[in-house]
Amino acid sequence: MTRHEFDLVVLGGGSGGYAAAIRASELGKTVALIEKDKVGGTCLHRGCVPTKALLHTAEIADHVREAAAVGVDATLTGFDPARMTAYREGIVAKKYRGLQSLLSTRGITVVAGAGRLTAERTILVGDDEYAGTDVILATGSQTRSLPGIKPGGRILTSETALTLDEVPASVVILGGGVIGVEFASAWRSLGTEVLVVEALDRLLPAEEAVSSKALERAYRKRGIQTALSIRCEGVTAREDGVAVTLSDGRVVDADYVLVAVGRGPVTDGLGLAEAGVALDRGFVTVDADLRTTVPHVWAVGDIVPGLQLAHRSFQQGTFVAERIAGLSPVPVPESTIPRVSYSHPEVASVGLTEEQARAAHGDRITAFEFNLAGNAKSEILGTAGFAKVVRITDGPVVGVHLVGDRVGELITEGQLAIGWEAHPEDIAPFIHAHPTQSEALGEAFLALAGKPLHTI
Repeated sequence: MTRHEFDLVVLGGGSGGYAAAIRASELGKTVALIEKDKVGGTCLHRGCVPTKALLHTAEIADHVREAAAVGVDATLTGFDPARMTAYREGIVAKKYRGLQSLLSTRGITVVAGAGRLTAERTILVGDDEYAGTDVILATGSQTRSLPGIKPGGRILTSETALTLDEVPASVVILGGGVIGVEFASAWRSLGTEVLVVEALDRLLPAEEAVSSKALERAYRKRGIQTALSIRCEGVTAREDGVAVTLSDGRVVDADYVLVAVGRGPVTDGLGLAEAGVALDRGFVTVDADLRTTVPHVWAVGDIVPGLQLAHRSFQQGTFVAERIAGLSPVPVPESTIPRVSYSHPEVASVGLTEEQARAAHGDRITAFEFNLAGNAKSEILGTAGFAKVVRITDGPVVGVHLVGDRVGELITEGQLAIGWEAHPEDIAPFIHAHPTQSEALGEAFLALAGKPLHTI
């Protein structure tokens, strides 16, 4: 058995793990990054990046269908799944090579293999020990399923859905959260008949209620079916399709079923509990600085309770690396982390919903909603939606909610407003370029500041 010693050992090479490794190396630490698959993790290889590439393909298909409306003669004749896959894989491969080069340039030792935490801040990989003055756990998440439903064959997860060599004729999606609505959007644009089954009473139940309703209206217009407040009671897989039994008594036949009911932490079999790391329902228990219950062992990303987002993992990995180096980084509260569902239309938000704001601050809440029908750039793009801003009356902005194509690109302005506890009156003097969709957010700030321009 060979022992290797480093200032920092990171278990898991996904978004949080590699961000921590890079920042620690910048701060002069020697770093080992242990990953059993490929650095970049689920986000790069099986999640964020390839699914957004699929959604871009779907967007192009919609543009071709709608081309005549803007004076372009074009015909959509079909899809080539092999070339669609090659396009996605090409993007992933390029980003993967770039990340490998970045880690190498930073002098980070990348160890290929499955690691297990042992005593004294040591990760065992095969017969080798990697000991760190500090250890960061960043093992990420995996797809959850429903009781009695075992993914495989025609029962898909978000990861296996990306490996299909065909465009399905019909799919039932179990779960109306981010993953479910994104795949529903992409497949519908490719011509698939889609039914989304959600046990709660609306799509994207964690978002502002009006955002959910706007998405549901848009999906009805697109021909995406939904079954809300309905549960799946079983799936029967056949050679040529699936039969999905719902709690309202229906049995729905489809080519495939996608299980999109969320993701759970990857913490089993890693020796965490045996090493003294406290767990709660599989998640690692941490304090405000992301320390675990074992001194000098930290945890970041999807194994920490909260939003399961790659950009949250980046931030947490960077934060911990700086804390280890003796710096004093400022913790980023969950309320200032932006959320985007890359559906058609997109749904983006940051901060509190109006309901959450009223629960926290009582009646001292004012909200304004600007309809994208009044925004020239949105009209040019042919998208509907709104920009909604929630503030404490005579106080700061506490929530920003957007619906519409491309609005995910606007949410950073909302993040800055909330993070800096800005009042709409502070933001109103700043000019938004015309014509841009950002004007819609500017109009909401103007209205809340008491000087609306394009609203009554």
